[in-house]
Amino acid sequence: MNGPERAMLLSVHPRWATAILAGTKTVEVRRQRVASQPGIPILLYATAPTMAIVGTARLVSVHVASPSEVWSASRDSNGISRRDYDAYMDGARQASGLSLEDPIAFEEPVPLTALRAAGPFHPPQSYRYLTRDDLCQMAAAAPNADAALQGVLSDLVPV
Repeated sequence: MNGPERAMLLSVHPRWATAILAGTKTVEVRRQRVASQPGIPILLYATAPTMAIVGTARLVSVHVASPSEVWSASRDSNGISRRDYDAYMDGARQASGLSLEDPIAFEEPVPLTALRAAGPFHPPQSYRYLTRDDLCQMAAAAPNADAALQGVLSDLVPV
C-alpha cells in the first residue's frame, strides 16, 4: 500500500497540543471544512508561547457537518466544554472534527526560530499541507530532529 503524498501541519494552542499528545484529546475541531484523506500524518505546531512543532499524530477520519452535529459526534473526545465549543463555533455554518490516533511527542520540539533559519516558514492560522520538500527543510532545521519527524518523512510517497 502506498503512503500519503503529503502531511498536514496543524496549528493548535499548547494546551490542546499537550492533550492530543497525552491521548486525552482525540478529536480536534475546526470552524471550516477540512478535506483530507485518512492516514495522513499530522505535525502538531503549538502556537505561542511554545511556537514549535511538538509532535505528530495520524488522521483517522474527518467528520464535516454542522457545528451541533460535530459536537454530538465528538463531545466525549474533543477535550472542550460545550460553552467554549459554542463560543469558538459562533457564526460558523460548518465544522470539522478531525479524529486523531497514534500521537507521538517529540523529545525535543522543533522551534519556530530553527524552522525559519532553514528557510521561509510561516505557521498556518489553522492548517496547511506539507510536501516531502517541506518536511526535508524542517528536518534540516533541526539537526537532532526527532525520530518521529523522520518517520513522517519516510512515510510519504516520493514525488
